[in-house]
Amino acid sequence: MTMAMVLAASCDKPNDPQPVTPPQPEPEPEAPVPINISFPITKVTDNAYESGDVVGLYIVNNGSTLSASGNHADNVAFSFDGSSWKTGSSLYWKDASTSASFYCYYPRVGNISDVSAIPFSVSTNQSTPSGYKSSELLWGSRQNVAPTSDVVEITSTHRMSNLLVYIVPGNGYTAESLTGQNIEITLNNLKVNATLNAANGEVTAIGSPADITPYQEGDHFRALVPPQSLQDQTLISLKVGDYSFSMKETITLKSNTQHKLTITVNKVSEGINIGIGDWETDGQDYGGTVN
Repeated sequence: MTMAMVLAASCDKPNDPQPVTPPQPEPEPEAPVPINISFPITKVTDNAYESGDVVGLYIVNNGSTLSASGNHADNVAFSFDGSSWKTGSSLYWKDASTSASFYCYYPRVGNISDVSAIPFSVSTNQSTPSGYKSSELLWGSRQNVAPTSDVVEITSTHRMSNLLVYIVPGNGYTAESLTGQNIEITLNNLKVNATLNAANGEVTAIGSPADITPYQEGDHFRALVPPQSLQDQTLISLKVGDYSFSMKETITLKSNTQHKLTITVNKVSEGINIGIGDWETDGQDYGGTVN
């Protein structure tokens, strides 16, 4: 019995090396995917954005809602250098699977406390190219975009209403003789202040009305104004040579819409008669004569 126990003990070799499982390498972390942004747009004033234009951008991850702060990206400034868009720091997707929604607007405002009411004002003097351009408000969004290395294009739309006034010759005038007249137009009683909701692009006109001097472009005058409804109010004051007139209108000015008003000037024995054509947007006849 004693010998068997010794032999059994000799078979057990606790000091022999045990097999070792080689360590597994740590998985390589996924490289963050950069977010590439482009803002294609055709402006009212130009064919594209101009060098120096700055757009504000919010990025909201899936499952969250747009807020003034705490988004994936808050009011990031993107500047156009004439060929591409630049920002101060790189942006990355949250991860490889979380989609995101994008909201942009132009021109960018430095400090925003309420994304549902971003303040904006059009110029009351739009008679110069700079005054007209400064009245442009753009907004765009892309919803639920999956992470991608491709460029995310966000197409903006015009949020102001564009009022176009054409002066055409009637009886007693030719285009040349009418052009020789001193023609002055004022757009009256229009709200020039507004707020933009960055979540849906809706614009609300606010504040007291003011008069706007439009920009003359070739054969017509144009102005950018916040969308608003006018009810039988004096909209246009017109001076042709020594004669002055005013006209009342009822019209709803809409975002991203051009409203055309054609004024026919007739020379008569005691002055000028002015006939009003229709708005292109609704097809209704706003005609009349002013003496």
